[in-house]
Amino acid sequence: MCQLFINADSRLWTCRTKSLRIDGVVTSIRLEEFFWDILEEVAFRDQMTVNQMITKLYLESLDADHDIGNFTSFLRVCCSRYLSLVADGNLTREDALPLNDIDATHLLEQEKLRTSVRKNLFNDTSLKPSLN
Repeated sequence: MCQLFINADSRLWTCRTKSLRIDGVVTSIRLEEFFWDILEEVAFRDQMTVNQMITKLYLESLDADHDIGNFTSFLRVCCSRYLSLVADGNLTREDALPLNDIDATHLLEQEKLRTSVRKNLFNDTSLKPSLN
């Protein structure tokens, strides 16, 4: 198992800082290349630049009264959730359907259900390997 992660392209965990202007204020965001790659893919789907998408996420987060004290962490979670939705078959990477065109309410309900099922599966003690 570890070789799957250890032998991956080390560029993926190299950090890069990007400066951008959000609502008139210059800010810097530091993320691993892996996350920049995913943000580029998501932005491409909605025909935006990464800067445009990050700005949109930031402003929509403010409008939703989210605590965005750690916005970089929020971006990592967005990328991870996107990949999780792909892994669960709710989205595909091939069709590049804009995320704006997707029924978010339905997708969030499916995500919640699958997360619950997954948690129950991983918490089922009868399925856990013995450490003896």
